[in-house]
Amino acid sequence: MTDEEQARMDALEKSLRAKLKRWRYREFFPEDGPLRRELYARHMAFFKAGLTYRERLLMAANRIGKTTAGGYETTMHLTGRYPDWWPGRRFDKPGSWVAAGTTLETTRDIVQAELLGHGEDYGTGMIPHADIVDLKKRPNTNGAVDFAVIRHQAGGEARLSLKSFDQGRKAFEGTARQGVWLDEEPKLAIYTECLTRTATTDGIVMVTFTPLEGATDVVMDFIEHADLVS
Repeated sequence: MTDEEQARMDALEKSLRAKLKRWRYREFFPEDGPLRRELYARHMAFFKAGLTYRERLLMAANRIGKTTAGGYETTMHLTGRYPDWWPGRRFDKPGSWVAAGTTLETTRDIVQAELLGHGEDYGTGMIPHADIVDLKKRPNTNGAVDFAVIRHQAGGEARLSLKSFDQGRKAFEGTARQGVWLDEEPKLAIYTECLTRTATTDGIVMVTFTPLEGATDVVMDFIEHADLVS
């Protein structure tokens, strides 16, 4: 192979790798291989529970893929790109969603990165680049996104608002929501407000966290009233 041919091959490989980065959600939960979905029974149970329950909590140890699960499902609802094997809730039209973390910084570095990509490399998170219609950054926050407009497969556009618990309960007031994903444990007042926002839409609230604060109001509410699924 000549140097010119090698250069063309290298350029092609680089281009293919860049395109694959923009379809990241396809890497997760395949049918076969070392990352096949049958190995992720808890994740599958969490997804499936969405058929029955409006409120769900994935409470587990650190580094087991809680944020991945929340980001993946949120992406499915925002884009309508449900895989054939999807066992959970499906929405047949786009809606308004909120995703939130503890602070604006952690929302940017964890939740936003999971959904949209790290930094300004938008489209390298779970949500495909082709589906990101528009987004607006918050001023003076070193790249934190305020909201994004996402193309839905059923036609029309979904809206994703990124918030943080340190903004307080009032930041979660406002319009009805199709769904809310809270990554880390919120105060009970914020959780209750999110439930209120989804009440008229038959929407869903998903929470993913490690119970670092112990037996808080939110933890005990789920322990005392929730059904365990597996």
